[in-house]
Amino acid sequence: MKPLSLLIEILIILGVTVKNIEAEKYNKGQKQRNITTQVPMNEIKPFLSHKLERKKLSKITSRREYILEKKKNQHKIRIKGIQNKDLLKKNKNQIRNQAKDNITDEGDELFKMGIKILQQSKSQKQKAEAYILFAKAADMGNLKAMEKMADALLFGNFGMQNITAAIQLYESLAKEGSYKAQNALIYYTFGSAGGSMMSQMILGYRYLSGINVLQNCEVALNHYKKVADYIADKLEKNEGIPVEKVRLTERPENLSSNSEILDWDIYQYYKLLAERGDVQIQVSLGQLHLIGRKGLDQDYYKALYYFLKAAKAGSANAMAFIGKMYLEGNAAAPQNNATAFKYFAMAASKGNAIGLHGLGLLYFYGKGVPVNYAEALKYFQKAAEKGWPNAQFQLGFMYYSGSGVWKDYKLAFKYFYLASQSGQPLAIYYLAEMYATGTGVLRSCRTAVELYKGVCELGHWAETFLTAYFAYKDGDIDSSLVQYALLAEMGYEVAQSNSAFILESKKAKILEKEKMYPMALLLWNRAAIQGNAFARVKIGDYHYYGYGTKKDYQTAATHYSIAADKYHSAQAMFNLAYMYEHGLGITKDIHLARRLYDMAAETSPDAHIPVFFALMKLETMHFLRDILFFNQFTMKWKWMKLDNTLGPYWDFFVIGLIIAMLIFLLRNHHQ
Repeated sequence: MKPLSLLIEILIILGVTVKNIEAEKYNKGQKQRNITTQVPMNEIKPFLSHKLERKKLSKITSRREYILEKKKNQHKIRIKGIQNKDLLKKNKNQIRNQAKDNITDEGDELFKMGIKILQQSKSQKQKAEAYILFAKAADMGNLKAMEKMADALLFGNFGMQNITAAIQLYESLAKEGSYKAQNALIYYTFGSAGGSMMSQMILGYRYLSGINVLQNCEVALNHYKKVADYIADKLEKNEGIPVEKVRLTERPENLSSNSEILDWDIYQYYKLLAERGDVQIQVSLGQLHLIGRKGLDQDYYKALYYFLKAAKAGSANAMAFIGKMYLEGNAAAPQNNATAFKYFAMAASKGNAIGLHGLGLLYFYGKGVPVNYAEALKYFQKAAEKGWPNAQFQLGFMYYSGSGVWKDYKLAFKYFYLASQSGQPLAIYYLAEMYATGTGVLRSCRTAVELYKGVCELGHWAETFLTAYFAYKDGDIDSSLVQYALLAEMGYEVAQSNSAFILESKKAKILEKEKMYPMALLLWNRAAIQGNAFARVKIGDYHYYGYGTKKDYQTAATHYSIAADKYHSAQAMFNLAYMYEHGLGITKDIHLARRLYDMAAETSPDAHIPVFFALMKLETMHFLRDILFFNQFTMKWKWMKLDNTLGPYWDFFVIGLIIAMLIFLLRNHHQ
């Protein structure tokens, strides 16, 4: 297998440091052994002479016994000679099988150790150690470790990107029946049969959108539900992960300021404010470390540290979060119902919604107190009235399941809907369940699928968004593109627009340049169908300029119209106004062009200056047309075709002329 030779090379590179450390430890140990075994020579000499005398006597006696034994055994050996040959063969086979089993067991152990390190890792260095173990396990034939190494080669983890080798390794794994490898090779159906959640999502999205298959909502529903059930189970166990989806299109010139990722300098500034006693910042940092948000590692000790500081200053939110930590249990705050009740009660006494919800949970599940649905309902209602989405969900669940109250699907739907508006994932899941089965609402396959899809996108695979973003930020464009492309296949709209953005920049080296615009157009289209207004404008641009497709002003105008009417995009309004002004793909209409320019300025403050110059140009040209280039008394004067005289971009020349005139007038005014 060719890729395995590459894995061995990677293993050698990654393992150099580990071997050096082991060598140092061994040398240290040898020195210690040498020191401890040194004995004075005076004690050794008499001991050795006594031993030599004993050895001579034993040799004489043993020689006589050996001759007698040899004669007896010669006859036995002749008889058993044939049997011994068979035994030797059996022993050899047993040894070989035992060696194989030992290698398999060792590979499994190394893989498990690697997974444990990866789950607990808080830095890139620790993750690199995990991949050293995966490489060793893969070299021993462990399929799961090979999958991890294939992923590393595909996505470029720790600078190991080699897409050709990754594909070869995936092909080999696919032959062995690896569903993950089948997924990577677009063997979606086989991967789905094997149980891969990512394959289920890919299939669900394809059937929902009709990509290379007949559009079928019911089949999409089936695939998405399987994944949503898995995610909901994780969320109920508080095992969900935060998802940071950075849009590269929002701040391409300054990605470090992206609100989804906390800049390191800003983090240091926040830490300084927290140490100086800023209670709000203390609570915010505590929350970020509690769940690992905005690019920060999850750190329960830091979270508890900041919450305790804020709680001492009287913060009800901090008290409630400390209660939450003790209720769920972690390394910094071991599970303790009594401590959780104490802090929840302290927060609730201040009217804090999180504290009230916490007390409701304790009574609902009977943690540290007897189960009391009436008390739970009371606290959930109080917290829900204050707008806490988790409490709204719990109320919905009580009415949905009939826990301590009569089943009432209308009330359940009401509370699930309220919680879903704040993005409560379990509320979204139960809404999907209701729409999928027609429980309490009119059955709607499409609505159920859309809701299930939202839940599915909270899976652990969404962590790839962060690694893809950091790869892009560090200049590793190919690695970033591959990761975003996989997420795009799974139906993530942000990944689709990010992949298109990277392809459009033509910085990637893994795809031929002439294929980049057509591929980008395809991805912009998929993102636009999912409601991305920027992507809809981009499709208009591609048809207007002929990027990746033929120039088509009419199609461009159609897409600009959708973006303007449906999403109120100022850019789309401006572009459409320009097309109406010049009659490009649509009937020329100066009045409608003016109206659209005005609407663009009203919609976005950023459009004020471009709209001002566009209107100045429009009015100037209108004046020239009506006064200078038209003679109502004779037919000899005709309209001058400016396109022929000044070129296709004459309007930019006019705008430049207007700007120059304005600057000249302003200077004279100041003088």
